[in-house]
Amino acid sequence: MSGSTMYDDAELTSPSQTVVLVGRTGNGKSATGNSILGRKAFQSRASSSGVTTTCELESTVLKDGQIINVIDTPGLFDFSSGSELMKKCINLAKDGIHAILVVLSVRTLFSQEEEATICSLQNFFGSKSTDYMIVVFTGGDELEENDETLEDYLGQECPQPLKEILTSCHNRYVLFNNKTEDETQKAKQLQQLLSLVNSGRPYTGDTYVEFQVESKLKDATSKLEQKLVEEQAARLEAEKMAQTISNNEIRELTAHLEKARIETEALRNQLTQRPRKLGVGVTVVQFSDMIAGMALSSS
Repeated sequence: MSGSTMYDDAELTSPSQTVVLVGRTGNGKSATGNSILGRKAFQSRASSSGVTTTCELESTVLKDGQIINVIDTPGLFDFSSGSELMKKCINLAKDGIHAILVVLSVRTLFSQEEEATICSLQNFFGSKSTDYMIVVFTGGDELEENDETLEDYLGQECPQPLKEILTSCHNRYVLFNNKTEDETQKAKQLQQLLSLVNSGRPYTGDTYVEFQVESKLKDATSKLEQKLVEEQAARLEAEKMAQTISNNEIRELTAHLEKARIETEALRNQLTQRPRKLGVGVTVVQFSDMIAGMALSSS
């Protein structure tokens, strides 16, 4: 089974495994697709601008009868409507996507752009994307010339973000030499790749819909939780302000009571202090007695 199929008229009638090639332009996506297919089906050349401009599907039948579908995509930073094209990839894969092949090159350092590419994939495919992701390193011929293994390369050149990505993919990665003419090596690297392909439930349109629903529910829940936190904070602030006002009122009342107590105490002291004298040798009490006596005698 072979031939090119575009997303508008793709129809597969047999059970199969489908892999999608994604990555930055120049990393060798199309060449890797050709290596998987065992023939030159996708246009591939060294170029700073992408050769692939839309999603293309090619298929092949392995010696054991297994059907392998390969979907090549534009570089994820070569177009503005990446999510729409990825949806078309899902539509192309009648039996679902079994693996997302993230193509990197050992010839170039892992860049922030590639890190952003993988983040974009995770945002598009959702939290389950790492279950389907396999990192394919191209440039195996260069490592062979330098008598290096992929493990040597990763040990020396692997930046922390790439280490984290490989860990999230459960260290599913493989090295491809897309220039080799050795049939044994071609078969070996293909077998290594297929052994890493998810043998469980493929990623389908239903999976995508489930993720969209899950994402919207998660977003709505997050917004609701945030609103509850804000409302709780506002309530606590209002209670705090009310408590502050109440405390101020209590302090003012206490101050008034204390002032009244002091004034009352002062008045009491004035009333109970020793009588003052009126004139020479005459006290207030004596003067009062004199007035009272005069009143009695006059009566």
